[in-house]
Amino acid sequence: MSVFPKISLRPEVENYLKESFVNKEVVSASRKQEAERKFETLLTNLSHPPSFTTVRVNTHLASVERVKSLLHVELQKQFNGLSVPILQHPDLPDVLLIPVIGPRRNIKKQQCEAIVGAQCGNAVIRGAHVYVPGIVSAPKFMKAGDAVSVYSDIKGKCKKGAKEFDEIKIFLGNGISEVSRKEIFNGLPDLRGIGIRMTEPVYLSPSFDSVLPGYVFLQNLPSAVVAHVLNPQPGEKILDLCAAPGGKTTHIAALMRDQGEVIALDKIPSKVEKIKQNASLLGLNSVRAFCFDGTKALKLDIIDDTEGAPPFLPESFDRILLDAPCSGMGQRPNMACTWTLKEVMSYQPLQRKLFHVAVELLRPAGVLVYSTCTVTLAENEEQVAWALTAFPCLQLQAQEPRIGGEGMVGAGLSPEQLKQLQRFDPSAVLLQDMDTESLRDSRREDMILLANKDCIGFFIAKFLKCKSTGEKASQK
Repeated sequence: MSVFPKISLRPEVENYLKESFVNKEVVSASRKQEAERKFETLLTNLSHPPSFTTVRVNTHLASVERVKSLLHVELQKQFNGLSVPILQHPDLPDVLLIPVIGPRRNIKKQQCEAIVGAQCGNAVIRGAHVYVPGIVSAPKFMKAGDAVSVYSDIKGKCKKGAKEFDEIKIFLGNGISEVSRKEIFNGLPDLRGIGIRMTEPVYLSPSFDSVLPGYVFLQNLPSAVVAHVLNPQPGEKILDLCAAPGGKTTHIAALMRDQGEVIALDKIPSKVEKIKQNASLLGLNSVRAFCFDGTKALKLDIIDDTEGAPPFLPESFDRILLDAPCSGMGQRPNMACTWTLKEVMSYQPLQRKLFHVAVELLRPAGVLVYSTCTVTLAENEEQVAWALTAFPCLQLQAQEPRIGGEGMVGAGLSPEQLKQLQRFDPSAVLLQDMDTESLRDSRREDMILLANKDCIGFFIAKFLKCKSTGEKASQK
């Protein structure tokens, strides 16, 4: 059952999303009432966490069984002896699933209230402690060691440094303050450690702050599917066109057994450093990260020698992952999105520019995987329909493993084409309470099925380049 309000969107953005989920083809395939019910379920589920925390094991450094054993010990410590199962995904052998306990409805609220920003609040719901930069408001006399109730300011109305806040705030649970109010707001500007250690969160998820570094990577389930769909092979040259923070990049390298070359691009220097740090932490030497704009990664001047750095000559890569910048409307939990409709719609042209570069850089018989973490029709199925028309050299391919549902109708794709896509739809299941008793009574198969369905919104399409690009494809 819902414990948080549905995601708060600007009216024009909500209407735009609704047009996708209640489009003519959807309504003709089912009743309008059913389509509208699913859309409302989507809005509610987006503000809540998925039912499982997903951890990808770095099989380059450790076996899944060893990491699973180490995680059992860690969870026992974090959950004060509470027994929570750790499941190995049957179709993703390097993925472990940990049930999220909650919502816990009988937590006694404290008089001392701290307010955190919406993004910090989202992280707390998924198991993080509250770090000092995320704290917006704290009581006048709050000191280290105080019991504190933590609330999320989902509307962004609380002023930094406020002593109290009486507008809309969402209860996230209780914790113990590690610092005083004075240290938070009058202390050193680089104070970035844990400000409040969560002890009674509404949703009990494991914290992965400095837990098994090098062995595990916290990753949403659909994100872990992508590299398997790309199916990289040892010795290949692979491009991750929009790579930060490097979760999929490092997954690709691990699946290749660190044999070959994985080129990772991002145009923000700090994000490129994060990719390099993650590759180093995971012990992967095949990753080469560059600070470069993916839309300019195609080399047009053959005379210019960049010595393996971007831009690249046409048809240089065996496989390409285009995990495109997107509106992110599938991320969970997300209680509020302040984006304008113009901002939400701005991604489709950028995605097409990147798509054009990716097709040009892919060798004949090469594989291109396109993915997003959004639920809009325009950034997903419409992009597939456009690509198949704009690039006759591309053929849509079936995906393995197949965990998500088929694509959404409304973009003019055939039923056969829709079955070749994977759409992870947060409205696929109703929210469920999960406690230790229900876990004991649950069959493993049922828990895996729930994990597959109750995850973030995501989309994957796989293409084969069946011939050389030839003439320039249309970018219209």
